[in-house]
Amino acid sequence: MHEILNLKSYPLDRPGSADWLRLVDQCRADLAANGMFNLEGLMPADLAAREVAGLLPKFERESFCHERAHNIYFLKSIDGLAEDHPALTRFQTSNQTLCADQLENSALCRLYEWPEFARFLAATMGLPELHVMADPLARLNVMSYHRGQALNWHFDRSEFTTTLLLQAPDAGGDFEYRSNLRSADDPNYEGVARMLLGKDPEVQHLRLTPGTLNVFKGRNTAHRVTPVEGANPRIIAVFSYYDRPGVMFSEPERIGFYGRAM
Repeated sequence: MHEILNLKSYPLDRPGSADWLRLVDQCRADLAANGMFNLEGLMPADLAAREVAGLLPKFERESFCHERAHNIYFLKSIDGLAEDHPALTRFQTSNQTLCADQLENSALCRLYEWPEFARFLAATMGLPELHVMADPLARLNVMSYHRGQALNWHFDRSEFTTTLLLQAPDAGGDFEYRSNLRSADDPNYEGVARMLLGKDPEVQHLRLTPGTLNVFKGRNTAHRVTPVEGANPRIIAVFSYYDRPGVMFSEPERIGFYGRAM
């Protein structure tokens, strides 16, 4: 892993060591304070650029264009909310996607399947262990956002989202989020509506640099990626882990996200 990751600064390969424990403690503190942590330069920028160079032909030939109109909940309706309620405002999401079976033998696949990576992530999240997905498509994805494309406002289904930025766009493509906008006990529809109307001063902005690992608690924090500007696309890897083995997407989910079932 030394040729893939900066393990001098981030000793993921030394679980239980004093340096590893200090890093885990810092990540936990960042998660508690900010709902995320970032390991800037975990993958050296030159390696990230080489990964992008190898992926660009695949994006041109093999990627699936995922486009959908959706509200922040990815639901057609919500009991008790009128169809025209501002919390149900619809947006457009668009990106190109490569699936795990198109990334075999890549540095990203090696990282995803490296046991110490999952062990480190589990420790930062306070979980006893994490498992790779069994799903041959969803376990690891790389997504590109070209000029005008965006990942629009949504809440995540999972507690944590783990990404690695490979290429930043010329402009746009910023990560925007509003921490703790809802809770398990309070959906806060009026607060969601205010945020979507641009009236929430607590929305924050983050611009990541290539090679940065971002772990984000997105189940109750609304977030989006703003439309990309310029010639260079935003390219990001998404690693999917679960607290139990054998997790698979359903066939309709695969077709919706990837245009194919297998």
